[in-house]
Amino acid sequence: MEQKKKRFNKGGRKPLSNPKVHRYSFNLDDVENAKFLSFFDRSGYAVKAHFIKNCIFGKSFKVVVRDKSKVDYHIQLTQFYSQFRKIANNYNQAVKELHSNFSERKALALLYRLEQCTVELIKTNEMIVLLCKRFEQSYQREGIISADE
Repeated sequence: MEQKKKRFNKGGRKPLSNPKVHRYSFNLDDVENAKFLSFFDRSGYAVKAHFIKNCIFGKSFKVVVRDKSKVDYHIQLTQFYSQFRKIANNYNQAVKELHSNFSERKALALLYRLEQCTVELIKTNEMIVLLCKRFEQSYQREGIISADE
């Protein structure tokens, strides 16, 4: 009789091809630790070890400071854009209904009023675009801080 070899299930993780076994330790005083934690918080890294390795090996990284007022501005601008799209949809529906439910003369009179409101909306939109461009220029100047600070 032939005996079959039993295969044992070796559960757990598969071993890494290049395991990281070398560990280093360093000590910081209170001032250095505060500065380190400040850089780490602003770097956006989730793991301190990754942050330290990138600093040691000279890989560049950007520290981005997020201003809550700018995030709020972006959220409100996005909501405004969705409202603007709703207005455009309602505008199309109103024009379609004017042509189908009213005589040509009455529809033209109502379309004239709608056109006046549209001109005001276009002026407002141009002002919004101008303010957004100014905001983006100011944000680009003050939004990114280098790691050397």
